Amino acid sequence: MKVTHLGHACVLVEAAGARILIDPGAFSDLWHGVTGLDAVLITHQHADHVDPEHAPALLEANPEARVFTADDVHEAVALPGAVPVTAGQQVAVGNVEVEAVGGDHAIIHQDIPRIHNIGYLLRAEEEPTFFHPGDALDSAPAGVDVLALPLMGPWAAMKEHVEFVRSLGAPQFSIPIHDELLSDRGRGLLSRQIGNLTGTQVISLRGAASREF
Repeated sequence: MKVTHLGHACVLVEAAGARILIDPGAFSDLWHGVTGLDAVLITHQHADHVDPEHAPALLEANPEARVFTADDVHEAVALPGAVPVTAGQQVAVGNVEVEAVGGDHAIIHQDIPRIHNIGYLLRAEEEPTFFHPGDALDSAPAGVDVLALPLMGPWAAMKEHVEFVRSLGAPQFSIPIHDELLSDRGRGLLSRQIGNLTGTQVISLRGAASREF
């Protein structure tokens, strides 16, 4: 499995011959121009996870890519051909099994209506299991080897991120995402603290860096 962090919450996962892009949002342009995709997965409708201006062009450039989203994403962004998924649903992208988990976005504030959020668990034979939770920390699927770890959001504090990693059994590797509201110093501090408190190995892939797992 090869994982590339394309800014903020956007991650490209290449496994078992499939290329799967998750959360091409407006806080990064590193994913613009990506082609050869087999699937695009959208965790929820917020613009930092699906860019309403540029995501349609991404799909036009990847006409063979299947698109899966939380079931209310269409309320905010028009993505022709997108298929809504709900928690517990499984779909196949080539030889990769994609399981939808979760259901709701973490609470930001009691005065802000909650939307749906779907995390995606990716499994393939003889490959590590990868998990992207989107913006929620309340689902802890078993057997996660590589975690896309949200570092910071207005919906959680570090103590919640630590307990989330622990609830997953401290995956061997964690790749920091959801980090564009942080300074470099803040990224380093949170990465060290979470790694020290959970035992997960935190590996930064900022700047479109890739890592084989």
